Order: sequence, then structure tokens, then C-alpha cells
Amino acid sequence: MITLDRLVNVLGAYGVRLCGRPDRRTARLRSVAISDATDGRVTGDVLVAVGAGSVTEAVRWAVAAQSTAVLVRADAASEREAAAAGESLDVAVMLVDPAVSWSHLVGVVYGLVLEGRETESGRGPTDLFALADSLADAVGGAVTIEDPLSRVLAYSRSQQAGDPARLETILVRQVPERLREVFRERGVFARLAATDEPMFVEPDPRHGMTGRMAVPVRAGRELLGSVWVTCGSPLTGTRHTALANGARTVALHLLRSRASADLERQVESDLVVRLLEGTADAATVVSRLGLPAREMRVVAVRTHTDEEPHAMLLLAFERATTGFGWSRPGRSALLGDTLYTVLPEAGAVAAREWVAALAAGLPPRVRVAAGIGAAAQPADLPAGRQEADECLALHERDTSPAGPPAGPPAYDESWDDILLQRLRAAARAGRTPARGPVSALRRHDALHDTHYVATLRAWLEAQGDLAVAAERLGVHANTVRNRLRRMSEVTALHLDDPRKRLAMVITLAAEDD
Repeated sequence: MITLDRLVNVLGAYGVRLCGRPDRRTARLRSVAISDATDGRVTGDVLVAVGAGSVTEAVRWAVAAQSTAVLVRADAASEREAAAAGESLDVAVMLVDPAVSWSHLVGVVYGLVLEGRETESGRGPTDLFALADSLADAVGGAVTIEDPLSRVLAYSRSQQAGDPARLETILVRQVPERLREVFRERGVFARLAATDEPMFVEPDPRHGMTGRMAVPVRAGRELLGSVWVTCGSPLTGTRHTALANGARTVALHLLRSRASADLERQVESDLVVRLLEGTADAATVVSRLGLPAREMRVVAVRTHTDEEPHAMLLLAFERATTGFGWSRPGRSALLGDTLYTVLPEAGAVAAREWVAALAAGLPPRVRVAAGIGAAAQPADLPAGRQEADECLALHERDTSPAGPPAGPPAYDESWDDILLQRLRAAARAGRTPARGPVSALRRHDALHDTHYVATLRAWLEAQGDLAVAAERLGVHANTVRNRLRRMSEVTALHLDDPRKRLAMVITLAAEDD
């Protein structure tokens, strides 16, 4: 079951525009109907008004069909008529560009709306929780349906043969790590990956677990997840068959869900990429994404792990794009090895909390590095992306695999570090002068084991205060004075020139690793 908001966002990629009635965006859609001049009994939550002579006529058809929303082909000039008609008759009007094929659009609408309803035969509900309930009735045990990472996708209401381990799994929405380790040691995951047959997992009273039947959920060779049934002994006969058949039905549901979700993610990603790369209609793109028209921040995220790096990045993307519309704050896209998310401006702390929540949903072995751009208007998000990238580079440099991760830097708090990082990059690329006072002193230190560069740095940072510079160096003030005199014999320092002093500060910062 989807909401009108979700449908509008997906169809936006096909040039469909919602006119008026923003209050109906949360309406739930369960059915689709196509107008039929020969049948006045057509009803459906979404009416596809094929053949309507005008927007007003299409809206009247929608009222007769008891529809929440109507799709009608019309150009931009009809937007005012559509908003007025929809407002007066309480129908959400979606205008379809005349160049869009009805057959293509209808396929998309049917795929999205009908993904959450029962089949026409009344058998095999496609709702995953209802499917778990039906399967539990058929096999006589409590059922959980999990993804390949042992996260709970759905579970049955039945507690028949339930145990403490199942209850904990449901409460935390994933199999506890200690149980996963037990299953690894027993080769359960290896067998699920290698066979299609249900298998029995022996009880383990130490972990509050009675016996389990487990069966893989597979599409071709790809493992989509698994179905688990609590039971004291192996299932046989009709119950064994029901479990195997149930796994195939679950696979069909997961494939339908994936197709729907992938379509939404593709639409969302395309729109986010347009914002990040720069577009003249940024405000329109923001509206199509369902984001508020105010300042936003770009967050750049990378995952680091010793195994399955690409899988973990995709998992992060999946978590960032789970749900739609009001259910999550940001919109995301994958570009190369980086996940970008556009968040409505709520402060750097809120952005860090979003990153922390994302990281908490990933396996413990995955390290997450992130950077947060400064608040920016929609048209300035390309600059926000560059800021997020540079903050991400800072975080990756400062995050050690052994130590606790530091909080992601935000550009408006770390602009000075970013500036120094740019200077260092310029120095490494040879875009800064190769000769000058600092270079001369550095060569002298290397040849004569002196400490002239450190002395110059301390004096500049102390703004010429000999006592403060001496304290930083751990020497007497007279030592600093004598070093400065000898340094001026090595190279022309011009310490009385403020521009020269500034240039030396920049050079030292650029060469500091």
C-alpha cells in the first residue's frame, strides 16, 4: 500500500504534476481504475482518465469512480483549471504531459499501487506480515522473515512455539550477534547459501532458542533472505511442503517490493544528482523531491570495511532511502563510491545525528566517514557538495580504524581546516612557489641540524612576542632572538613587513602535514 505522496514523487520523473490538494498527499492508495465509457461502475482510488475531453470532465469521472486522485492528459496551461476543479470536488488532480505514453504510465501506476494488495484470486497476500501469518498457520509455528543480513523484514503474530531468542530478535529487529555466531559455527548460513531445501537447526538452551526450521528465499541464484519457523522437531509432510512453497511466495513478494523501491530510488537519485551538479530549475526539483523550499545541507558518506565494501555502501544507500515523503528527512543518491544526502537545514548537530543513525543500522564492523556542507539555498547545492566532499576527506584522514570515530566535520565549523587542506593540496601539486625564505630555512635545517623553521613558526604564531615563542620552543627568549638574527643572515626574512609575514604563515601552513 502506498500514499499519494509516494506516487506523485515517482511519477514526477515522467513529467506528471500534482495540481492543488497538497493535504491529500498522505492518502493511501489501494486500487487503480481506467475510465470506461461503456461501464459506469468503474471505481478505484486512482483513476486514469483516458479519453477525457477536459480536466473538468476527468475530475467528474473521478468523483463518480470514488477516486482520491485522477490522472489526466493536459498541458501546463490547464494547471489553474485543474487546481480549481480538484479543490471544489475534493480530488487530487495529476496532469500528464501529452507526450507521455498512457501504456507506459499505466504500467508504472499499477506496479506501484497494486504492490501492496491481495491477488485477485484471494490467495497469497502480498503484504509480508500477512504472508508470515498465513505461513505460520500452515506450518504450525511462529514465523520470521529475514533479509540476507539477518534483519527482520516481517514476523507472524502467532507465538506458537515461540521462545526468548525469537522475542529478542523481533524487539531489536535483527538476529542478535551471539545467535548469528552460533549459526555461523554450525554452518547454517553456508547451507542457506548453497541449497534451496529447508533445514533443521538444533535447539540451544544457552541462548534461549528452541529448534528452528530455516529455508532460503531465492530468486534464481540470488539469496534474497530466509524464512525461520520455531519448532521442537523437524517439519515433515505437508508442513515441510508448505514451508518450501511459502519461501517461493516470499521471494515473489520481495522481488515486487524491490522493483517498486528501485524505481523510486532511481527517480530520487536522478533528481538529487541534478541538484548536486547544478540546474536552473533547482526550486522545481526540490519541490518534486517533496522537500521544503529552504536552506539545505549536503552530507557525503563513505563506508570502510575489510570485506564487501561495495555491498556496505549499497546497504547504506538502502537505509538512507527506506521510506518516502514524510517518513524521512533527506533525499539521497549514489555517485561513484560516495552516498550523498540532501537534508533540510536543521543545524550541524542534526546532520551528525542523521549520520549516527545511518551508521547504527550498519554492521558493527563497518566504519562510516562523513562530511557535512554548510547551509545553502537549492541553487547553491553544487558548492555544498564540494564542501561536503572536503569535510569527508578531513574525516577520513582523522578517523583511525583502531580508535573511536570522531564526529563528522561540518564546513561552517571547519572552514579553516578546509582552507589549510586546499593549501596543502596546492603545495603537493607544485602550485606554490618552490623558493622563498621558508624553503631556504628548511634546507639549512636539513644540512646543519638547526631549528630555524620551528623558530620562525613559533615567532609568527606568537605574533612577534619573544617570551611566548621561547615558551613554545622550550628555550630562553635570548635564544630565539639570536636564532632570528642568524636566520636573517641565511635568507631575507623582512619580519617587519606584514605581507611577508602573512605569506610565510601561509607557506608554513601549506607545507605542514
